[in-house]
Amino acid sequence: MPKEPKVTGLSPNEGPPGTKVTIRGENLGTGATDLTGLTICGVNCLLTAEWVSPSKITCKTGLCKGKGEVIVTTRSGGLGTCTVTFRGYVMQTGPLEESAVWIDESTTTDKRGRSKSSSALFRKNEDPLGMSMEGKGKFPIDQLEEMFPEGSGDPSNEKFLSEWFLIENHHHTSFDDLKTGLSYLKRKSSQRSEGPLAFMKGNLTSIMDCQDALAAQQGQWMKATSAQDPMHQDLLKDESTSEGGSITEKLETLLNNANDKANAMYQDVLGRKDKADATRNALNVLQRFRFLFSLPGSIERNIQNGDYDIVINDYAKAKSLFADTEVQVFKRVYLEVEKQIETFRGQLTEKLMQLPSSLDEQSKLIRYLMDLGEPGDPAWDCLVNQQKWLLQLLFSCKEEHIKQAQTIPSVAGSEGDTPSSHTPLKYRPSVGTPGSVFTPGHSSVKRMPSFGSTQSPDQAGWKFKTPQRVQFVDDLTDVLLENFPDLWKLWEGYSTGSLLNEAAEKTDVANQEKESKFKKMVEEVMSVYSKLLRAAFLPETLSSLPKEQRAKYGVWPEGKYDNMAHWLPQFVRTIRSCNSTLSGMNLPDETTHDVRDVAQDTRVHCVTTLLQQATEDVKALNDRETWTVERDDRGGITALPLLFENIITELIQHLKEVVQSRAEESEIFRRADTRMKVSKLCEDMLSAFADTMDQLAFRTESQAEAIPTSQQSSSGHNELTSPSEHIPPMERRLVTVLSNCSHTREKVLPKLIDLLEKNGYPEVQKVQKGCQSCFSALDEKLFDAYLEQKADPLVGALEPGVYAGYFMWNDCLPPRGVRNYVKEALMNLIAVHAEVFSISPLLVERVLSRLLQALAEEMLRLMECVTGWSADGAIQARLELCALQDALALYKTPESSKSFHDALQMVPPVKSAADRKNLEELMNKFKSNMQLQLTCFRSDSLKRTLV
Repeated sequence: MPKEPKVTGLSPNEGPPGTKVTIRGENLGTGATDLTGLTICGVNCLLTAEWVSPSKITCKTGLCKGKGEVIVTTRSGGLGTCTVTFRGYVMQTGPLEESAVWIDESTTTDKRGRSKSSSALFRKNEDPLGMSMEGKGKFPIDQLEEMFPEGSGDPSNEKFLSEWFLIENHHHTSFDDLKTGLSYLKRKSSQRSEGPLAFMKGNLTSIMDCQDALAAQQGQWMKATSAQDPMHQDLLKDESTSEGGSITEKLETLLNNANDKANAMYQDVLGRKDKADATRNALNVLQRFRFLFSLPGSIERNIQNGDYDIVINDYAKAKSLFADTEVQVFKRVYLEVEKQIETFRGQLTEKLMQLPSSLDEQSKLIRYLMDLGEPGDPAWDCLVNQQKWLLQLLFSCKEEHIKQAQTIPSVAGSEGDTPSSHTPLKYRPSVGTPGSVFTPGHSSVKRMPSFGSTQSPDQAGWKFKTPQRVQFVDDLTDVLLENFPDLWKLWEGYSTGSLLNEAAEKTDVANQEKESKFKKMVEEVMSVYSKLLRAAFLPETLSSLPKEQRAKYGVWPEGKYDNMAHWLPQFVRTIRSCNSTLSGMNLPDETTHDVRDVAQDTRVHCVTTLLQQATEDVKALNDRETWTVERDDRGGITALPLLFENIITELIQHLKEVVQSRAEESEIFRRADTRMKVSKLCEDMLSAFADTMDQLAFRTESQAEAIPTSQQSSSGHNELTSPSEHIPPMERRLVTVLSNCSHTREKVLPKLIDLLEKNGYPEVQKVQKGCQSCFSALDEKLFDAYLEQKADPLVGALEPGVYAGYFMWNDCLPPRGVRNYVKEALMNLIAVHAEVFSISPLLVERVLSRLLQALAEEMLRLMECVTGWSADGAIQARLELCALQDALALYKTPESSKSFHDALQMVPPVKSAADRKNLEELMNKFKSNMQLQLTCFRSDSLKRTLV
C-alpha cells in the first residue's frame, strides 16, 4: 500500500528567491517520473526540482514570501504532508545590482523606464560616501535650483550634478569626512569590478539553463525555415515518371491477389479459429468485467444492508468505466444499474424529507445524493422543507394549547378563574432556571404563595397551578430552540461548502439569490414565533393586523377573572433566554429583529403591569390594618408602613432581572413614552399609600362594617366580632395615621426612592418630588383634622371659663389663685399629651405647640375685649396669663410668645411692690399645687430618652 510523502527536514530553512534547498523526508517518490508536484510556500518549484532518492530532493525556491509548508506530490502516494516550514523573503536590490532571479520592478520603475523611488532609497539608505544623511538639515531646494538651473541632485537623473548632491546632503560635512567618504567610494568601486565573476560562479546553473532554453528555441526556428532535402526531391521525380502516377501501384496489386488466394485456402480453418477466439474472448470478458455484471445484485444487497458508501463507490467506478461504452452488452447492464440508482435516489430523497431527523443524518443523506449525481439541489430542498416543518410545529403547538385552554378547567391566573377576592402579588422569582426544557402541557414552574397568604400550595389547589398560556410559551420556545439550530447549522454547512466536504474551506457555494431567500425564511420563522407570543401575552400589539391574520396566530379565551401579572416575569425570563440563545448563533441582526422587539415589549409590559398590580396591592393595605402600635426609637407606628415597604422592595427586587439589560438587548427605558409611563406608575404606586392612609384615617364605622368577612379574617380580625370594636376612635386613628405618614415620608420613602434610582428607574427625582408633595399634603390634612378635633373644644371652653360666675375684670374680688378654667385647659392638654405620647412621642411637641398657639390667640382676643380693669382684675389676668405661658413654655413658638406678650400688654401693669409680691406668691402656689400635673410638660426630653 503506497504511503503519502512526508517532508521532515529542510536545509536551509529560509532564504531569498533562487535559494537552493535540500528536502529530506519519507516516501518522496520512486523516481523522477513519479514526482508530480513540489510547492514551497504555495509557489510551484517543480521545474527546478531534482529527484535524488526516495528520501532526498533538491530544488530552487521561487518568488515566495513569508512562512509556508513544503508539499511534495507523487503519483504513487498522492498529496504529502510537512512537519517543517520554509521562510522566504525578498531582498531589496539596487538598479545596478546583479540578481539570479527575476525581480519585480513594477513598484520602482515608471512607464518611461525610470526609477520612481530609487533616488529616495539611495539618499536615505545608500550614501555613496558611506555616511548617514539622516538628522542633517537639507539645503534649500529653491537656492539649489537658482545655482544649478539645468542640474539635478538625483543620482538616477541624466542631469545629475555632484555639486548639487554634495551641497544638498553634505553642506555641513567637514573636509576630512569628505576625504574619508572618497576613499570609501573608491573601495566600493574596486569591489564592484570583481562582482560579476563571483556572481557567474555562484549562479552558473541558472545561467546555463537560460542558455539551453535560448538554444532550443533557436533550433526550432531554424528547422522551420530550412530547405527541403535531396532525397525528397528524388522521390517526387520518380513518382512523376511512373505509370498511373504512383510507383507502388503494381506492388499493391500483387499483394491483394496473394491475400485473396490465401483467404480462399484457409477460410474454414480461420472461421473455426475466429469462433473459438470469440468464445474465448467472451469468457475472458465475463471474467474480466465480472464487477459490472455482478453490480446490479451487489447494489440491491448493499442498499438493504444500509452500506450506502459501498453503493456510491461501486456506482462511481462503473460510471467512470462504462458510462460512454459502445458495447451493447455493457450498455444493457449499465442501464440496469442506472435504473437501480435512480430508485435509490428517490428513497434517499424521501428519507431526507422525513422529519424530525438529526443534522448528521441529513448531512449524510445530502452527501449521498450529491455523490450519486442527484439533479437539482437536495441541500436547498432540505432547507426549505425543514423551515416549513418548523413553522408547522409552531402553529401545531399553538393549536394544541388553545384547545386545552378551552377544554381543561381553568386555574389561577388563566382563563375562566373561579371567582375569588383580590390576591396580592407575591414579588418573588418563580422556581426554575432560564432555558429549562419543558414537556408540552407540563411546565416545571411552581407558583409561590401570594403575599400574606396563610395557605400552602397544596391547600390552595388551583391557585398555584401553571396557566395554559405560560405552558404554551415554554413549549413554543422549546420547539424553536430544539429545531432551529439544526436548520441554521445546515445552512452554514451549505453556504460554506463544508456540508459536502468537512475539510473544505469556505467557498461561495450559495449564490446571492439563495442567501437572500434563506434570510427571508429565517425572518418568517422569527416573525411567526414573535407573533404567536404576542397573541398569547400582548394581543393588543397585533391590533393593526387584519382579523384573519390575528385569528391565524391564535385568539386565547379571556376569562372574567383573568390575571397573568403573576406569570409575566417567567414569560420575560423565557423569551430573554431564547433571545440570548439566538444571539449566540451569530444570526444576521435583521433576522432576529422581531424576537428582540417582542422581548423589549414584554419587559416593558411586565414592568408596567406589575407596577399597576403593586399599586392595587398597596391600596388593599387598608384592609390589613390592625391598629396595633409598635413603639421604638422611631416613635409609634403600626405594621402598615412596613407592609408597604416590603411590597415595594420585593417588587423592585422581583423586577431587577427584568429591568437590567443584557449585552444583546437595548435599554428598557430608552423610549421617552416608556420613561414617562413608568415614572407616572412609580409615582402612583408610592402615592397610593397616602390614599390608603387617608381612607384609614377618615373611614366611618359604616364603611368598616362593609368590609367582607374574608378580608377581616385575613387581617387578623375575629369573624364573630364587629369591625367597629377593632377600629380606634377618630382622634386616635388620626394620630396613628399621622405617625405612620411621618415615618413613611421621612424614613420609608427616601429608602424606596434610593432603591428605585439604584435599579435604574427613570425620572426618580420627579417621582420623589410628586410623592413628597402627596405625603406632605396628607400630613397637613391629618394634622389639621386632629387639631380641629382637639383645639375647638379647648379654645371654646376658655371664654365661658373666664366669665364663669358673672366674673368682671373691673369689679372682682382679690385674687386667691389661678381659676379653674386654666386648670381645666391644662388638664385637657395633658389628655392630648398622653394620647399623642402613647402613639408617637415625636408628634407631642408639634401638636402641643399648635394647641398652645390657639390658646394664646384666644387669650389675646379675650384680653382685647376687656373694657375696664380693676387692680385686682389686672393681677388676676396677669396671674392666669403667666400661669398658662409658664406651664407650656416647652412648646412655645414665636407666634404664641407674641400672642401672650400682646395679651399682657393689654393688662394694666402691677405697680405696687405688695401687689407684685402677692402675684409672685400666687404663682408659686399654683406651681406647687399643680406640680404633678405640670410634670408631663417638663420632662418630655427625659421620656424620649427612656423610650
